[in-house]
Amino acid sequence: MTVLLREAIGDRLRHARTTQRRTLREVSRTARVSLGYLSEVERGRKEASSELLAAICEALDLPLSELLHLVASDIGAVQQPVPTPAELTAERAAPASASLDGGTMVPAVIGNDLSDLRLQPVLTHRLSTSISKPRNAVVAA
Repeated sequence: MTVLLREAIGDRLRHARTTQRRTLREVSRTARVSLGYLSEVERGRKEASSELLAAICEALDLPLSELLHLVASDIGAVQQPVPTPAELTAERAAPASASLDGGTMVPAVIGNDLSDLRLQPVLTHRLSTSISKPRNAVVAA
């Protein structure tokens, strides 16, 4: 799954604006950007210049560095390879070491855009040791 930078930036800008319950018109006036162009940026159809991004971020009271960090996290999470069910089955069949590593984090998009991206744990192997009480042991509470 390839994610374009302009789409990820647009999703984050729209998420920031809607979270603040602000309209496109309000933000476009404050940022001194045309309403149509801001809409195109949010939909990922136009690539905004660094000056324009800085103006939009200032209008949203969102530091540009934070926006870029969030976008980088979104893109990094989406581009991580996700194991197939066959790979997961093969890993489970292989003898597991007795470590406490429980699995890996894989991305799952829950919704229509990157702002709905969540990382979900997936168990990739089972522990080879049992976690039951030993027999004939005294339990003190």
